[in-house]
Amino acid sequence: MLRNLQDVLTNLIYSVPAVLIALSVHEFAHAYVSYKLGDMTQKANGRLTLNPLKHLDPIGTICLILFHFGWAKPVEVDPYNYKDKKEGMMWVALAGPLMNLIVGFICVFVSHAMIRFHLIYGSISVYLLLVLNMSAIMNIGLGIFNLIPVPPLDGSKLLLGILNEETYFKFLRYEQPLSFILLMLLFLGVLDGPLGYAQGAFMNCFSTISRILLGM
Repeated sequence: MLRNLQDVLTNLIYSVPAVLIALSVHEFAHAYVSYKLGDMTQKANGRLTLNPLKHLDPIGTICLILFHFGWAKPVEVDPYNYKDKKEGMMWVALAGPLMNLIVGFICVFVSHAMIRFHLIYGSISVYLLLVLNMSAIMNIGLGIFNLIPVPPLDGSKLLLGILNEETYFKFLRYEQPLSFILLMLLFLGVLDGPLGYAQGAFMNCFSTISRILLGM
């Protein structure tokens, strides 16, 4: 019992910073792109920040810590502020997952660089390496998960560019039951296989690219 508690606490030391980074950059990317496209509400709502307290969703945060797949508090946007409503929504939706994948790659690259240039010595550098590895996992997992085309995830908003508006808004009528089904599949572990495979594929790809760039 005590051993299990120690393992949980040890995992939290590495996973909590990684979760805060992943959620913050994800939602900041949504807010920043929306703001640049003309939506001033992001600045008024305090979402143009990397402060995780502005972005955390309790359930989504717990899911990210436990399953490495989760979500943050959605950034509310007003697409009527964009010059092109449909294109604007697609870019805003894509910004979050794309930022997570970019940050995931940076974490993989820096961790490989630490090994390549023998920068791992002492407890601080070891802790940093482990946080980088966990952050890579969290960011890649968050990015992939949010590309699933089920409301309220970002992937559902990308459908706006594929479906006509009438079909899209009919699809959104089923947001609550689809969200519930998605949550149940996540808790039951049904999605662990396909999401884990995709996550592993990105990790391997980023690792290979990093090794080539670093001459390892």
